[in-house]
Amino acid sequence: MPSPSDSCVVESSRAPVGRHVNVWIVRDPRESTRKCSLTPLRGMPDIRFFSHAVGRRVDAGARILLHPGGQELTPADRGQGLLLVDCAWRRVPELLAQIDGALAPRRLPPLTTAYPRVSHLFQDPAGGLASVEALYAALYLLGDPRPELLHGYHWSQEFRRLNQARLDALAAG
Repeated sequence: MPSPSDSCVVESSRAPVGRHVNVWIVRDPRESTRKCSLTPLRGMPDIRFFSHAVGRRVDAGARILLHPGGQELTPADRGQGLLLVDCAWRRVPELLAQIDGALAPRRLPPLTTAYPRVSHLFQDPAGGLASVEALYAALYLLGDPRPELLHGYHWSQEFRRLNQARLDALAAG
C-alpha cells in the first residue's frame, strides 16, 4: 500500500466484456466503518477502496464521478469506470480536491432513499441517497445490475420497493 504522500497509480477504468464495471471508492477515514453502508462490499470483485489522506493524490484516470452537480447518468455512459466519494456531504469538496483524472460528473435521476437520516449538524441535499443505494442505482443504470450490493444493507427491501420500477424503466431506455 502506498504511503500517504504517494500518488495512487491509475489502472484501466474500462470493464472487459463479461466483467463488472470497475468501481473506485474514495473513503473518508473519519467516517465510521461500522455505520458505513459500503463496508460489506470490501473484497467484492471490481470494487476497490482508497482511504483519503491529506497530501495523497488519487489518479482516477477517465471515469464517471457520481456527483449531484453533474449531468444525469444515462445508458450512453456504459462501458466507463465509476468513482464514488464516500464522506459527509460537507467534506466532498475537500476529498475531490485530492483526485486527479478525466472525471465526468454524473448525477442519478431522482430516487428515494430508504435510509433514515437524523443529522442534527447539517442538511443533506434533497434526494441524497445512502452510498450503497447510489452505487447500486448507478451500476444498474450502467448495465451492471449487482443485487448482491444490497445484501448487507438493512433498508434494501424498502429501497427496492421505492425505486426498482423507476430503475427498470430508466435502464430499458
